[in-house]
Amino acid sequence: MKRNPPPSSISQPKPMRWVDNTTKLLDAKFRIPGTRIRFGLDFLLGLLPGAGDAVSLAMSGVLIATMAKHGASPMLVLRMLGNVVLDAVVGSVPVAGNVFDLFFRANSRNLKLMREHYEDGKHNAHAWPILLAIFAVMVVVLGGLFVFIAMVVHELLKWIGAIAS
Repeated sequence: MKRNPPPSSISQPKPMRWVDNTTKLLDAKFRIPGTRIRFGLDFLLGLLPGAGDAVSLAMSGVLIATMAKHGASPMLVLRMLGNVVLDAVVGSVPVAGNVFDLFFRANSRNLKLMREHYEDGKHNAHAWPILLAIFAVMVVVLGGLFVFIAMVVHELLKWIGAIAS
């Protein structure tokens, strides 16, 4: 038997339904048994040092780009980028970052911001400058994450070498 979509998703354009579904997958698809705590792929990817954070950041960038393409203002995009960058930076810290990912949910925050933006009737269609800014920020943050990871690995190898000798 086929389920009907919730009423709010019927009137949404297909890309925005995709944003809704992907946000749920990244932030709240699963539940810790016996609790109300929900988590998604963002948390699971964060368990893979470096690569998981990079994949999660890229997916969040695609979500923001999709929202920008469908009317997010430049100021709204900056707020969403702030959420994602904070999530990426804090999320890259082992263990503490994973706990942060459980509760911060940058993608859900961004979706809420976008819904409020649409309800206020402020959406427009000037997306290309915003999309280029998103791409630039994502490249800088990804590069910074990889430099940070390389520095940590280098220090660990030095420490292991000092112990071994």
